[in-house]
Amino acid sequence: MFKIQTLNAISDIIHAHLSAEQYLIAKEEPVPDGILVRSADMHSLELPDSLLAIARAGAGTNNVPIERCNKQGIVVFNTPGANANAVAELVVCGLMLGSRNIVGGIEWVKTLRGKGEDVPKLVEKGKGEFVGPEVRGKILGVVGLGAIGAIVANTAELGLGMDVIGFDPFISVESAWALSSTIRRCTTQDALYAQADYITLHVPLGDKTRGLVDAAALSRMKDGVHLLNFSRAELVDTAAIAAALESGKVASYVTDFPTEALIGVKNAVVIPHLGASTPESEENCASMAAKQLKDYLEFGQIKNSVNFPELQLNSCTGHRILVIHENVPAMVSAISSAIADKGINIDNMLNKSRKEMAVTVLETDDHPPEALIGEIRALPGVIRVRTFEPNCV
Repeated sequence: MFKIQTLNAISDIIHAHLSAEQYLIAKEEPVPDGILVRSADMHSLELPDSLLAIARAGAGTNNVPIERCNKQGIVVFNTPGANANAVAELVVCGLMLGSRNIVGGIEWVKTLRGKGEDVPKLVEKGKGEFVGPEVRGKILGVVGLGAIGAIVANTAELGLGMDVIGFDPFISVESAWALSSTIRRCTTQDALYAQADYITLHVPLGDKTRGLVDAAALSRMKDGVHLLNFSRAELVDTAAIAAALESGKVASYVTDFPTEALIGVKNAVVIPHLGASTPESEENCASMAAKQLKDYLEFGQIKNSVNFPELQLNSCTGHRILVIHENVPAMVSAISSAIADKGINIDNMLNKSRKEMAVTVLETDDHPPEALIGEIRALPGVIRVRTFEPNCV
């Protein structure tokens, strides 16, 4: 039986994948085989030797100590695309909130409480302060055309009548197929900045994207541009965007990530991180996370890992050995030699790597003795070894 620790409240849909016969699921489990997490910060947590995998019910994994997981051979999964529709809907809402100054108008109406029968006249007199442009016919620049960016781009073009341009040097084939064929591709971010009336960011946070939109980037955008950030707060330099809002260089900034410096800033629409806050999104993320955790724990299959290569494994009629190791020369030959020295034939073998980490999967007819598994574990560079019985998929 596998033991699963939950660090956040999570949808009961996980039980559709993690049956009570095979899984013990508890919030306080001290020696878990797997962890299901949403937003809980894991950086200060001790990761027990029993832990094989962490499944994050969401796309971002900033709350997970990836480097420590690498050193301990813990596979970390996320759920890209599971909350894409929820976030994309809020982005489309954000286009309207920023363009039409709807939030400012609503807040102003609250000041009319107590004006009695004069309210309609006061509304007609004061609504001119909240005039904003329509988005139809305007140019929307989408930076990052993954699951969310693609939905936003298609909706804006096909549903809102916007002229959509996009920039994504790392676009996947799957995402490219999902895009409307009339969305225009920009070869550089600067080309997008120069053309777009509205810009929305849909890129992950990393060393290369932190502060992606700074004072220099803002200077290359159109005067009066509307900027949307529903990806990560740190993609945008807060001081730079506040100054640009003050000067009018940026007409509005709509973000799903509140910071002290942005609260109350004129023309900043700060939403309390509601992007994935729908029951449908929470169920989709929980379901995907549980399924990926199950597939790895029971079969060794890896899909949507942020720190290890993808492993699409066929059903095995023999015994399966999964070795997590450093991505260094001669590792595969050392593992296969250890098996051959025991007189065991390797029927199938798969080796894949991702940056400094690698996984080798071997299948044999003969049951691998514990002495062999111990020898493989002792090889320099080997981090973890797991075994699976026949018919494991």
